[in-house]
This record gives sequence, structure tokens and C-alpha cells, in this order.
Amino acid sequence: MEPMDELTIARGIHLIGVVLWIGGVAMVTTVLLPVVSRFKSPQERVPFFEQVEKRFAWQARLTTLITGLSGFYMMFRMELWSLLGETGYWWMTAMIAIWFVFTLMLFVLEPLFLHDWFLEQAAKNPEKTFRRIQTMHWVLLTLSLLTVLGAAAGSHGGLLFQ
Repeated sequence: MEPMDELTIARGIHLIGVVLWIGGVAMVTTVLLPVVSRFKSPQERVPFFEQVEKRFAWQARLTTLITGLSGFYMMFRMELWSLLGETGYWWMTAMIAIWFVFTLMLFVLEPLFLHDWFLEQAAKNPEKTFRRIQTMHWVLLTLSLLTVLGAAAGSHGGLLFQ
């Protein structure tokens, strides 16, 4: 058996990052949000969700950072840039797009204004705000899981959605 090279280590780090990141999104979307939506008082939902999300934010930021760095490292080392935009490798472009959306939300939009906007909207209409959050999470989770499926198949020779 040969020792692991840096690409194997990068791939492992990348996979751990994806599992923790998208797994966290799945937990928030399929477990946390449905439980919080059953709180009797809409006014209780937002503070509780805020408290949990604040604790989860560090993990989300760290895992998206690790995933992005390891992914771009592999793209660079294996010289895969030419595959971006090719129909059969749609999942590579999708991985970068999903990563970009989450990174933009976590590192730029949320700290700059999204958090305050969310609290302001929740104070005005907690029901509508919470429905928006649920819808956004389901859309992001669905797109993320389709991308993971495409990446898993595509990286092993299967080209979904050619």
C-alpha cells in the first residue's frame, strides 16, 4: 500500500468539510426548523432560532472555508479549470456556485445586513419571516444535495444530466 499523497489528503479534507457543512444545513432544514415552527408563540421562534443558529454559524463558516480551500487546491493541482462549463461536468460548476452562495451569505451578507434585516422582518411579521427562512433552507438544501449527487457520480465516471 502506498502512503497518502497531498491530493488524497485534500480530497479527504474536502469530503469532511462537505459532510459537516451540508449535513448541518440538512439538520437545520429537516430537524431544527420544523421543531421551532411548532412553538406555540411566533415570538418565541425567532430568539430560539437565533440562539441555535449563532452557535452553528462558526461551524458553517469553518466548513465552507475548508471545503473551498481544499476544492480550489484540487482544481489547481489537477489542472481541472478547463472542465468548468462543460455540460458533462456541470457538477463542478454547481459545486463552486453553491459554495459561493453560502460563502457570500455567511461571510458578507449575514454580517453586513442580513441578520439585522431578519430581526426587523421577524418583529413585523414573524410567521412570514419564518416561512421565508424555511423556504430558503429547503431550496439551498435541495440544490446542495443534487450537487453532491452529481459530484459523487461524476467523480467516479457517471455523468448525470449531460
